[in-house]
Order: sequence, then structure tokens, then C-alpha cells
Amino acid sequence: MNRKQQTSTPPPKAVALYSGGLDSTLAILTVQQQGIEVVAVTFLTHFGCDISDRSSCSKNPFAAAEQFGFAVKLCHLSDAFIEIVKNPKYGHGKNMNPCMDCRILMLKEARAFMEMIGAHFIITGEVLGQRPMSQRRDALHIIDRDSGLKGYVLRPLSAQLLSPTIPEEQGMVKRELLYRFSGRSRKPQMALAEEFGLTDYPAPAGGCLLTEPNYAYRLRELLAYDRNPSYDDLLLLRLGRHFRLSPDCKIIVGRNKAENELLLKLATKTDTCLRVEGFGSPLTLIKGEANRDVIEIAASLCARYSDAKKLPAAEVRILNSEESFKLEITPADEETLCRYRIEKKREPQLVDTAG
Repeated sequence: MNRKQQTSTPPPKAVALYSGGLDSTLAILTVQQQGIEVVAVTFLTHFGCDISDRSSCSKNPFAAAEQFGFAVKLCHLSDAFIEIVKNPKYGHGKNMNPCMDCRILMLKEARAFMEMIGAHFIITGEVLGQRPMSQRRDALHIIDRDSGLKGYVLRPLSAQLLSPTIPEEQGMVKRELLYRFSGRSRKPQMALAEEFGLTDYPAPAGGCLLTEPNYAYRLRELLAYDRNPSYDDLLLLRLGRHFRLSPDCKIIVGRNKAENELLLKLATKTDTCLRVEGFGSPLTLIKGEANRDVIEIAASLCARYSDAKKLPAAEVRILNSEESFKLEITPADEETLCRYRIEKKREPQLVDTAG
């Protein structure tokens, strides 16, 4: 006896914006438990945690994906993100964070991926009122509109406080199984995480370097002199102490062994490297034209942050692509540090590097 092959309708499919944090993970699990297939997308920028090196993150960013069985795709926003950092349509937050423009860009990329894989809608872990710039009710409307996804962005943690989305209206998602979280408290999310058996998640944090005042100040200062910085220039902003000598010249002084090693890796053939001979010493990097005056200032800074800082003079080794030599120099005084240091509420006084 022949039996007719039974066919079943495949479950709805959603694309999730996934940071690895608590909220985005809970949004995925909330939708997953309704039988919806979820494919998560993690967007990378120059200003986030380097998830390719898990030692640089406080938690394994894919722990929940591994535990609950959802796929994660990586997408780097690259130069498109740099452009919105420089010129955001909706402005910056308190520092250099273009939160609304960032969200719109991510959703546009997620929409393209959604269409490519035949998904039906997008989910995010946003909570109404949690972030002052991008998670206000009016901001969410603008973000959905400008991304071309009006009605197709489901925010499971706050859905019952927002208008029903198209997947809810079409019966793909049961609205009564969604939540009504709002505000900055994480207690409801932590309680929900316990219900799901989710224990491995990072503590709440900004995550984006653009929200950090010191990094944002360094970036703003860099863009004032170079509107098209390289990836290495942006990476260097995370490291060391920075000093501005001229529009085309910076000095970077390592703060520990790990930073010294990274600075050495990032040094190019046109850079000059300095170390104090015979003492524990930071690696000091001159980025840009290094004339005699610049080298002397860099050497004094190198000596100041070395174990020879209390001596009347220290011997500094200077190395570049053309030569290697030693210079005996007095460690920099506090006035020199204040004059050139790039830090919030200080404006560096530039020197002539043309001589």
C-alpha cells in the first residue's frame, strides 16, 4: 500500500541582531521557544571587543549560541561604519557614539541578509527606555523607518509596550508570550535568564569604545588631523599614553608589557622606536616625521615612564629604518607631560617639526 508523502510547512525564520550580551540572547531564546528558527548576526566594527580573540572579552561571546543551538554569522561593517562615526545624520551621543545611525546601518545589513536567506522578520534585544539616545519610542520609529523595516523589527523584551509588528499580526509570533520590560534595570532580564537556564553572559556594559570618554576624545582629536585614519591608527588609540607634537606627528608610550608588544607589532618602517637601555622601559613609538626636537621629547617621555625616571639622565636607544643610536636625556617633567598629552580637557601645544 502506497502512502502519500506528508509535507509540512517550514517554521517561520527570523534574523537576530546578536551582541552576545544578555538582552540580545534573551530576545533570541524568547522567539526560539515559539518554534521559530533563528539565525543570529553579530556585527563587527573597529570600536568593539575583538571577538576573534576571546581572551580580550570578559565572556565567551558565543557561549549562549553553543548552549542553545542557534547559528551565528559575522559581518564587518568596515568603512561604512567609519563614515557614520564621522558624519552621523542623527548626531553623536555623549561621546562619539552615533547610536541611531549605527542601529540603522546594522538593520539595513540585516535586512539584506534576511532577504538572502528567506527569513520573515528581524529581532533585536532592545528594551524601551534603556538607552537614552536610540531606545526611546520615537527613536525606534525613526530607526525602523530609515532602515526600510517598518513593521518587521520585533523587540521581544518590550513588545507588549510597542505596537504589534507584522509577524505578530500574521500569527507567526504569539504576542502573549512576549514581554513588557522597560527602563534601565536589568533585574527582569536576570530573572528571565534564570528561567531559561542562561548563566554565562557578560555583565552589562557599553561594549562600544565610542561611549568611553577617553577613547572618544582620542578619536575626535585624531579625526581633527586625519579624516581618513587607517585601521592601525584606530587600533593604536586603544593603547598607551598619547602625545601630540604636531598635526603630522604623535608619540605613543606603552603602559605595560602587553602594550609594548602590540606597539612593536603595529610599528611600520616609517616609525621610530625608543627604549631606555638597561632599565625596565616602555616601548615608545613616534608616528610621523621625527626630527631632532621630536626625538628628544620622545626620549624624555620614554625615560619618564621607565624605571630610570628618578635619575638625572637616562640612556635611550633610538631605532628607525635608517639608523640606530643612543641619546642621553633628562626624564620629562610634569610640564612637558601636560603640554603634549592628549587627554580630555587638555589641548596639546604643537611644536615645529619641519626643522
